Formats: sequence, C-alpha cells, structure tokens
Amino acid sequence: MTRLKLTSTVLGTPDPHGLAVFYQELLGWPIRTDEPEWVTLRPEDGSAGLSFQLETEHTPPVWPAGREDQQMQLHLDIEVDDLPAAVALATGAGATVAEFQPQDDVRVCFDPAGHPFCLWMRG
Repeated sequence: MTRLKLTSTVLGTPDPHGLAVFYQELLGWPIRTDEPEWVTLRPEDGSAGLSFQLETEHTPPVWPAGREDQQMQLHLDIEVDDLPAAVALATGAGATVAEFQPQDDVRVCFDPAGHPFCLWMRG
C-alpha cells in the first residue's frame, strides 16, 4: 500500500517571511526554508508544519462571510493553556481579534495576512 504523509499546510500571503515570523512567535517552531517566495516552519520533531507561499494578489477571506464575500478555505486551530495570555501574545505579534466570537472558550483571530485562526482551551 502506498503511504501518504501530510507535511504542511500552505498559506498564501504577499509576505511569506513576515507571516512565517508571526507563526514562529506563536508556535516556537524554527524556520526551515527561507526563500523570497517560499518559507517553511516545522516543529523540532519533524512532524507536519506550516508553509508560506508568495501570492502577490492575495485576498483575505471575510469571516463570518456573507453571500458575496471571499470565502474562508481553512482555518488553523491552536490549543492554548491560557486564553487571555495567548490572545495577548498573538495580538502583540500582529494578529487582530475578530469582532464576532461564537464561543466563550475560543478566540477567533486573523493573522497579518488575514487568515483566520482559533485559539482555544480544552474544557
């Protein structure tokens, strides 16, 4: 049987290095590849990481989206042990907190390129 292994989730951005540095601050993962059009972060254990690809015409999704809005294609869920501290870390690194928050134990945020991600605590 052929073995398949997910190695990365790729986010488009007009600034691959800048977005990688943002997620490096949140996750503590080292930058593995750093080229003008492609940057990767991967945990020390070599498991699946994040990659950032240059998209000069990137249009951030709208969340929550209306009928005619650019739709969200994916979002990242990041488990935290202290929600207020994690939100402070994220906003200090350049994230913005979404106006609409659907749950008390989750904070929806947007990274500097406008990709949504959720900070959440296990209940």
